[in-house]
Amino acid sequence: MKKILVVTYYWPPSGGAGVQRWLKFSRYLPQSDWEPVILTVDPAFATYPALDPSLEYDIPDRLKVHRVKAKDWFRLYAKDKSKVPSAGFARNHDDSLKGRLSRFIRGNLFIPDPRRGWNRFAFREAVRIIHREGINTVVTTSPPHSSQLIGLRIKKVMPEIKWIADLRDPWTDIYYYDLFYPTLIARSIDRYYEKKVLKKADILITVGHNLAETYISKNEGIREKFRIIPNGYDEEDFTRADYRFPDRFTITYTGTLSEAYPVDGLLDALNRLKNNGHDFLLRFVGFVPEGIKARIMRSVGHDRTEFISYTDHKKAVKYIAESSLLLLVIPDHKKNRAITSGKIFEYIATLKPILYIGPADGDAAFHLKACGHDAIFSGKNSGEISRYIERRMKEAEPRLNKAHPEYSRKILALNLGRVLNE
Repeated sequence: MKKILVVTYYWPPSGGAGVQRWLKFSRYLPQSDWEPVILTVDPAFATYPALDPSLEYDIPDRLKVHRVKAKDWFRLYAKDKSKVPSAGFARNHDDSLKGRLSRFIRGNLFIPDPRRGWNRFAFREAVRIIHREGINTVVTTSPPHSSQLIGLRIKKVMPEIKWIADLRDPWTDIYYYDLFYPTLIARSIDRYYEKKVLKKADILITVGHNLAETYISKNEGIREKFRIIPNGYDEEDFTRADYRFPDRFTITYTGTLSEAYPVDGLLDALNRLKNNGHDFLLRFVGFVPEGIKARIMRSVGHDRTEFISYTDHKKAVKYIAESSLLLLVIPDHKKNRAITSGKIFEYIATLKPILYIGPADGDAAFHLKACGHDAIFSGKNSGEISRYIERRMKEAEPRLNKAHPEYSRKILALNLGRVLNE
C-alpha cells in the first residue's frame, strides 16, 4: 500500500467541514490502496474556531497522526482562545477601534494568516516523516492557506516529491478579505504566495468549478493541473437519523451567519407568512452574532425562532434530519459563485427540501440543481420565497428527493485515489 502525507491544521478535536473532508478521506482512501499519514498541530498549541471532540471517534484506529507544536499568534488578540473568531475575524464584524485594529494587524502583519506559527515545526516534522516512511506524495489542505507554504517549502527542498495542494476556499478572493484592510504591500505579498503555490504544486484540487476558475483566471498555464473533488456526506453519519417531518413546520439553518449573508428577503417572507396566520419555527444551529439574532427575532418573533449554539456533528445531523425545510444562504459578494458550503451535501443526504439563497450560477446551486432541487432564489425575492415556503407548508406528504451516492465520501475517496494515481 502506498503512503501519502496529509498536512492539515484542522483535525479533531477541531470541528467544521474542513476537518471532516480529510478525516473522511483518511478513512476511505485505503480502499484505493493509499495509506494516509496525518501531520497536524498539537491541540495544546492550536487555535480552533470550533471544537467537536466527537469527531475523534471517527479517526481510524490504524491511522498514524503526528502532532507538532506551534507559535500561537492569536494569543495577541485574546488570552481566551475560545473567543478567537473563525474565518479570520470575519464573522465577528466588530467596528470598534479594537476590532478594526485587530483586523488590520491580522491582514498586514500575519500573511497569509496567523496560523503560520506552526509552519516551521510542521516542515521539520514533515521531512522526518517523509524519510522515515518512504513517502513520495504530499497533500497540503487549506484554509488556513499558510499550510500551503509548508508544501511549497517541501517541494523546494525535495523536488522529486509529488505535491498536491487542496484549496477548499478562495485565497485572496475570499469574501471577507477586505475586512482585514490589507495595504497594497500586504495584498502583493499574499498574491505572491498564492501564485507561487499555484505554479509549483503538481496537482491542484478544489471543491467546485467556479472556485477553480477563480484561481485559473489570475494565473496562466495552470488549468490542466486542476481536479474537482467536492465535499460530501458519510452514509454512516445518517444511519441512525430520524427523518420524520416534525408536526410544527421547521426551517433549519446550520453553520455560521454574519452580516455578509443576505437574509432580509427571507425575513420579509417569513414576516408575511406570520401575518397571514402561518405557524413555523426558524431554527439556527451554529454561531449567529447578537445583532443579527435581535434583527431576526424582531422580524419573525421570539416564539418562532430558536438559536442553538455550536454543537457536535452528530447533533447537527439530528437537527437537519428532523426538519421540514433546510436553509442554505451564500454570502453576498462579487466572488460568491465560488462558495460551496460543506453542509450542502449533508442537506442533500437527508433527502429533505432545500431553500437556497445565493447566485443561481454558483457552485452550490450547480450541485443542488444536479440533485433536483429547484428552490433557487436571490436574497431579494421575498415574494417568491414566501410562496415557495407556503406551498411546502400545505403539502400533505412532503416530497422526498432521490439519493445521490455520487456525493458519498466513499465514492469521493475513490475519485481522489484516481487523482493520486495519475
